Amino acid sequence: MDEIFELNGFYDDDGNKIDPDSVPVPGLCLICKSYYITDPDENLLCMMNRFDQKDEEDFKCGAFEKTAGLS
Repeated sequence: MDEIFELNGFYDDDGNKIDPDSVPVPGLCLICKSYYITDPDENLLCMMNRFDQKDEEDFKCGAFEKTAGLS
């Protein structure tokens, strides 16, 4: 996933560069199949969603899909 952020970087709405490693990963992401794929476009969308909600108490994701094999 890091290669997509190395080319142009990842910036907030004010133009500040964001370190992708500093964006928290909610528990919901850890059981989502999208978190484990290597599709750069999907990884970017997930990162943007996590960043936008980093200060929220409840994380929500409309694209959440449970990883197979987890109960």
